Amino acid sequence: MTTLSVKQPPTDLAGRLSRAVLDSATMTRRNLIYWLRSPDEVVGGLAFPIVSVLLFGFVFGSAMTVPGGGDYREFLMPGLFGMTMVFGLVVTATAMVSDTSRGVTDRFRSMPIAPSAVVAGRSLADMIRACADLAALIGCGLLVGWRARGGVLEFAAALGLLLLLRFALIWVGIYIGLLLRSQEGVSVLFPMVLPFAMIANTFVSPTMMPNWLGFIADLNPMSATVAAIRELFGNPGLGGETWLAQNAILLAAAWPLAIIAIFFPLSVHRYRHLSR
Repeated sequence: MTTLSVKQPPTDLAGRLSRAVLDSATMTRRNLIYWLRSPDEVVGGLAFPIVSVLLFGFVFGSAMTVPGGGDYREFLMPGLFGMTMVFGLVVTATAMVSDTSRGVTDRFRSMPIAPSAVVAGRSLADMIRACADLAALIGCGLLVGWRARGGVLEFAAALGLLLLLRFALIWVGIYIGLLLRSQEGVSVLFPMVLPFAMIANTFVSPTMMPNWLGFIADLNPMSATVAAIRELFGNPGLGGETWLAQNAILLAAAWPLAIIAIFFPLSVHRYRHLSR
């Protein structure tokens, strides 16, 4: 009689970590291949910010004023960088809903892979896409006259803050994507995210808004990131008398970390109890 042996998952800590890393890399590769085979989704995701560069930078830009003076397009581009990171939330949630509604996530959960691999692979793939989105938008900004006037370290710090915001919102997107059950539910996300991106310092300074609206804009986590990268890039539009406006770099790190602290455990808990 021949005895068949079934390979058991590793029980030691090093083995489990190694398995989780390998499985996460496999899931990341799977998600990236999906995007490579659907370039229309990637181009569509970049269409809105690029159109915004042309529309606000050239059509409306001549009528816009920057507090303290300066070129409006240099004021605009950091806002669009931040807005692109925020709209990535919709991309993450849409991908999660697509897999969940088609039963793909359930199949992954039934396979002998690390439980963390599905959400880890999603987050890593989305971060890679965020880097590609930023590179494309920076290239577009350079074409319309935007320049980063700070040093290399300031430039790297600004990109780091943008990607930190995107990483935080990935976990919001994963959580929302695990809550929604159908693609129809995703259709309401963009209209809900749009005010979050608009009631901020994206296109105009909060100092030019009514006091109550300017205060709400200053509280927006995206405003902290945008104000911080304007400072690091050496772009115009700095200012504001509030504590929030004057501590933008601190808040640009604190807000995403707070979001991660809330939504990372929520996402993990929701994933573990997905079938309930």
